[in-house]
Amino acid sequence: MKFLSTLLVFALPFFVLGQTTHYKIYSTSLQKEVSVDDVVAGLDKADVLFFGEEHNDSTCHMLEALLFQKISEKYPGKTALSLEMFETDCQGVLNEYLGGLIREKNFVTEGRAWHNYKDYRPMIEYAKANHNPVVAANAPARYVNRVNRLGLASLDQLDNTSKAWLAPLPIDTATGAYYDKFLNIMGGHGAMGGMQMFQAQNTWDATMGWSISRFLKKHRDYKLLQVNGGFHSEDKLGTAAQLKKYDAKAKIINLATFSDNNFDNPDWSKYSKENDFILLTDPKLPKTF
Repeated sequence: MKFLSTLLVFALPFFVLGQTTHYKIYSTSLQKEVSVDDVVAGLDKADVLFFGEEHNDSTCHMLEALLFQKISEKYPGKTALSLEMFETDCQGVLNEYLGGLIREKNFVTEGRAWHNYKDYRPMIEYAKANHNPVVAANAPARYVNRVNRLGLASLDQLDNTSKAWLAPLPIDTATGAYYDKFLNIMGGHGAMGGMQMFQAQNTWDATMGWSISRFLKKHRDYKLLQVNGGFHSEDKLGTAAQLKKYDAKAKIINLATFSDNNFDNPDWSKYSKENDFILLTDPKLPKTF
């Protein structure tokens, strides 16, 4: 009941603005609207669904929780959640909370939950109630910060205990489409001030991909929902591409999110077919922070 009441809170914005649904999900290959159940059905032939969110988008958070519930119901006892929002060295704390060993207050503090943890809480509580594994997928921020300051090679100075929280070194930062996208967002070479920022981005991506691959290799019959910021998996680049490097057998589908005033009439020239699904949300809806 606690999960249901929390999900209803997320759903409120969709009723406040005139009983209208303020989002649309589309299949990019068909260029037509699809349902949440259609997205779930895509996992029949895949292992991982990447949900690329906008971190403060209320629509994203409502649909993440709904998708996770529907996947769990379709694949009972064989569904897992993986989150950018928790770092690998907090896996033990996360497991303790899911197992009912520690209070939520301690979990939030010692698990270094994001400031908008309320947005992800419904999924965590659902996983706790239904005994779904949750993967703390992301690289510890202190190491990503080190790369951003000193470059990727600086990670070689860490001891083996510290390196175990990261994807195996050296991390692949090959340039290409992902680098070009990153460069465009950052505003060009001058704004980057060197390769460290791109290397830091790849440290996040590689560690999340590696975390997912480790789980899948132990749980080949599971379906996994990976939630991360949109750039990390848009066009199946970033974390999605890194996962394929660590586990070539992994089959993935992805959903990319965009806030768009024309959510009910998409301009298809703006959206790549590399994304299996796109979620277009109404920018007029309130943000969660």
